[in-house]
Amino acid sequence: MRNDTPLTHHAGIQLPLICGPMYPCSNPELVAAASDAGAIGVVQPLSLTYVHGHDFREGLRLIKSITDRPIGLNALIEASSKRYHNKMVEWIDIALEEGVRFFITSLGKPRWVVDRVSAAGGVVYHDITERKWALKALDSGVQGLIAVNRRAGGHAGPLAQAPLLEEVSDLGLPVVCAGGIGTPEEFVEALRLGYAGVQMGTRFIATTECRASTPYKQSILDAEEDDIVLTERLSGIPVAVINTPYVQRRGTKSGFLARWMLRGSRTKHIMRTIYALKSTFELKRTSLDEQGTKDYWQAGCSVSGIDEILSAREVVKRCADALAAAP
Repeated sequence: MRNDTPLTHHAGIQLPLICGPMYPCSNPELVAAASDAGAIGVVQPLSLTYVHGHDFREGLRLIKSITDRPIGLNALIEASSKRYHNKMVEWIDIALEEGVRFFITSLGKPRWVVDRVSAAGGVVYHDITERKWALKALDSGVQGLIAVNRRAGGHAGPLAQAPLLEEVSDLGLPVVCAGGIGTPEEFVEALRLGYAGVQMGTRFIATTECRASTPYKQSILDAEEDDIVLTERLSGIPVAVINTPYVQRRGTKSGFLARWMLRGSRTKHIMRTIYALKSTFELKRTSLDEQGTKDYWQAGCSVSGIDEILSAREVVKRCADALAAAP
């Protein structure tokens, strides 16, 4: 099979593989290593700044000092906070100034990001979980879609890989498979289905460059697909996590007040802001905690195929080798 797809052309990369943006696990060294190996590492701004302690511009320059290959930026654009929106505008402008030309937007309407990025010669792919969001992204002028399926870590979608691709394949945009891909064989199979590329997250947490704690990485190695559960207690909408004893003690359903606020047109943004602040702190603490005392760890169903810690370069190389060997 050929390794050149619309994604490789848009991102300027050798292999149609994205090291997905992960809060709190996308540290600069991981992003750089994935890009340097021929995939593209995508910066998660809060992970870069709040978790790993870098000034945003300095963090981008640190990555660029490690690799001269392209990197991307993730922009969460839901307008839940004017302050956060203004900060995201600032981050996007800085990223463009620093030469970033590949962007992945999540939530909200990406039109304003597309306008900014396109004016600088860049491209925008948008996260979608079903056709209605893909249509809104298409209307905003994005150049590609990240199709988040039901086996993804974080905010998973409702559909499996093949049905989700079928729902959006007629829109004329390249579609990247996100969710449940942890092995080279699964990578190749997604491309065989017709995807223009693959985004991996959980597989890249279990790498030497990722700064996630040892207990977090070991939990990924030990987990099977049925150990992944959906919890509402991080963001108010289902998030895929490993079903650790801590998750079992806390439960997976939002409380009555939170559910009531999330249903209201005026109160839902307040509740989402509360959730965002709480989960931002909690996920940072648990991902870096070497004691593993509060094990709140995001992961997708790809854990079933991950049984060793590899370098990011080796993850990319094995995918490239599998693709080269595929008929």
